[in-house]
Amino acid sequence: MKFRTARWGAGALTLLPSLALAADMDGSQLSVLWGVPFAGILLSIAVIPLVAPIFWHHHFGKVSAAWALAFLVPFAVVFGAGAAGAGVVHALLAEYIPFIILLTALFTVAGGIYIKGNLHGSPALNTGILAIGAVLASFMGTTGASMLLIRPLIRANDNRKHVVHVVVFFIFIVSNAGGSLTPLGDPPLFLGFLKGVEFSWTLTHIFPETLFLVGTLLALFYALDWWYYHKREEVRPTDPTPDDRRFGFDGGVNFLLLAGVVGLVLMSGLWKSDVVFNIAGTEVGLPGIVRDIGLIAITVASLQLTPGSVHADNQFSWGPMQEVAKLFAGIFLTIIPVIAMLKAGVDGPFGAIVRAVTNPDGSPNPAMYFWATGILSSFLDNAPTYLVFFNTAGGDAQVLMTTLAPTLVAISAGAVFMGANSYIGNAPNLMVKAIAEDRGVKMPSFFGYMAWSVGILVPLFALMTWLFFA
Repeated sequence: MKFRTARWGAGALTLLPSLALAADMDGSQLSVLWGVPFAGILLSIAVIPLVAPIFWHHHFGKVSAAWALAFLVPFAVVFGAGAAGAGVVHALLAEYIPFIILLTALFTVAGGIYIKGNLHGSPALNTGILAIGAVLASFMGTTGASMLLIRPLIRANDNRKHVVHVVVFFIFIVSNAGGSLTPLGDPPLFLGFLKGVEFSWTLTHIFPETLFLVGTLLALFYALDWWYYHKREEVRPTDPTPDDRRFGFDGGVNFLLLAGVVGLVLMSGLWKSDVVFNIAGTEVGLPGIVRDIGLIAITVASLQLTPGSVHADNQFSWGPMQEVAKLFAGIFLTIIPVIAMLKAGVDGPFGAIVRAVTNPDGSPNPAMYFWATGILSSFLDNAPTYLVFFNTAGGDAQVLMTTLAPTLVAISAGAVFMGANSYIGNAPNLMVKAIAEDRGVKMPSFFGYMAWSVGILVPLFALMTWLFFA
């Protein structure tokens, strides 16, 4: 273990999957075949639950591990066991463990807050909850807002026959689009903040796009929910949640703990420390260590301080967290060569994508930046995707905030908004799906969800291209 001067990103790399190892791997020398395991795990998530649901329910962790080994074993043969081992250590220490610690803290703290009273899931109430979630997402993160509100939203609608559309629009709005106004909202914007983009820049420059998207989605949701509510004999005769208590909160201490989670994440990005621990070739910065220890302490405190009755009322269980942890373990490993090939720019296998965002005269094309960043963010980690196109556009935050502001808006909007296009586009998407299924909601399959996103989001993104990026 040694100390040395840390680069600016030591703290950030503990938050953002696959950046560090991908940076050390020469993606221009890799074949696209290295992306097969990543494609395999995506197809497994999409197809196996449809054709073999019982098998998937019992063995999705083994499937994830199999695809991870399908990458690691050939990698060890070609590049050496030492390189493969270093890759595993890096994925665990710098990527996966911090990621899971953060999600576990948010999952636990939000699961310790119970909204008392029976909220009745009318179109007006549901739309109001989604609007509140959109605002909260930019200040406590899309994951924090999602974990806080998804359970009370599902409970408010537990006497209705059709709930899937409520959860789908929740993912669209709260788990993605709402997190576009501050660096606290979504990891790509936090990375831009660390690269020199001013904290308030996104609020002042992406507000019109966010207002249009969120406002339109809320209007569409209200119309759809009104139709279900009034035209489909929606409300069941009996309500599983009794009307026996006034509105309020149990487990209120978790609001303070939730503020502590946000503070620790912000601290890890702002604190510049020269202390770096090198563990088997992986650098772990002191800010990241302090953050992770603090998050573990908050998780334990929440479990100790939250009455058992609150968890019982919330029907809290670890099943959704286990599903996310096992699936993302495989995703974090198999995505490494894909990100490396993308970071290779015009010299890599994805050079055509990088070249497509530039006009013939060499100037950036905001519309193409919006779609290129967005499409890749729909299936890859949106944080490194943001960084790739941030650097492709020049990488100078001062220039991108001024002269090339439309380009930076396009990159930021694409990374945040289009994370809603698939279940794996953003971490809270899969967590919300898992919680909803745990509560008895029959969520769409991978492709079924994409039918919703293609039918609703893609036309809106096309309209936004014409309105804001043409």
